[in-house]
Amino acid sequence: MLMDESQKEQVSQISAARLIRPALITSEKILPDYSLCLRRLLIGFADESIPAALIYQPGCDVDSIFSTAVEIYRHPVIDLPLMEYFTAGRLINQLEKFKPTVLHCLCESKAGLARHIARHLDLPYILTVNSLQNRNRLSISTRRCARIIVPTESISGNLGKVYPRLVKRIERINIGTFVEQDTACFSGSSYLPSIVTAHPFNSVADYQFLFAALRRLSIQGYEFTFVAMGTGRAERRLRKLLCEYGLARSVTIVPRLTPLRSVLAAGDIFIQPQPYDFFDPLLLEAMSVGTAVAACRGGVDDLIIPDETAVVFKPDDEFSVMSALQRLLDRREFARKLAKNAQQYLRDNHSVSRMIENTLQAYRDAQVWYRLQK
Repeated sequence: MLMDESQKEQVSQISAARLIRPALITSEKILPDYSLCLRRLLIGFADESIPAALIYQPGCDVDSIFSTAVEIYRHPVIDLPLMEYFTAGRLINQLEKFKPTVLHCLCESKAGLARHIARHLDLPYILTVNSLQNRNRLSISTRRCARIIVPTESISGNLGKVYPRLVKRIERINIGTFVEQDTACFSGSSYLPSIVTAHPFNSVADYQFLFAALRRLSIQGYEFTFVAMGTGRAERRLRKLLCEYGLARSVTIVPRLTPLRSVLAAGDIFIQPQPYDFFDPLLLEAMSVGTAVAACRGGVDDLIIPDETAVVFKPDDEFSVMSALQRLLDRREFARKLAKNAQQYLRDNHSVSRMIENTLQAYRDAQVWYRLQK
């Protein structure tokens, strides 16, 4: 059967789309929180023999995600205001030698840069949006942005309202993780319960009700260890608050520790003290290693299913926080069941292989879409 010219053109476009050479744009806002996800993605590309380029900012730690199959480009070379666009020509020249077929901007803060590079290289690009858009509008090219990838339904719905003309380009791809076979939560009975959190120390208010709840638990005779990981301008005041509450011995403040999954797996309970307007990859990893989760609803909370994957509380109510922790501390089998439910939910919905497969398909679709636009 002979093909007409339009059919031949479609076959040619599909064949060309099979050749994938993505260039990924990162930022200091998504590293190190999304470093595990990015590393898994790059390893998946290498397994499929797909060459990739990674563009990163000065100051970002890329050692943990480095892969021999990835070309690394630092941009801008000098981290000063406005240098990103003044020196973009150098980056574009480097990428011309790499010959990417599609750009993938992994952070909405770099949407403008992705649009700029795509225009100069005459390429389609994909924009990943990991947070709710409530303030500044993103710089999105309707001619070159082929897909907007989101990790949750809540972000998808939010974007659809903010950018109704781009609804058909929004695609949900769940962030993948490796789920442990064992469940960390209360896996032994001869040690104190341990609680872990990883939240910035930018505001005393973010921790005030949590620490007040821990004080009440301590007064009632509960024994536990609590590790708060983070850094921020309010750290000194938080340490002072712990002394005032008599929690200095049971609560330890430390910077972000690595390897992150091992640190999370050392805890029985992971607590997210405040609602986030972005997808929290640490919550994903905490569930994957089998800790019981206590969290609050609001913002991007798709992983938090009350009494199925987590117990929930009101973040500004110390009695609510205390009650949620008591449920987990008093009912260990319930806590372990909650942790196992969360692990199974991730196995069903957040596999790494599916994330890689869907991302590669998005690249192919973007290339075909862009050729059809011309």
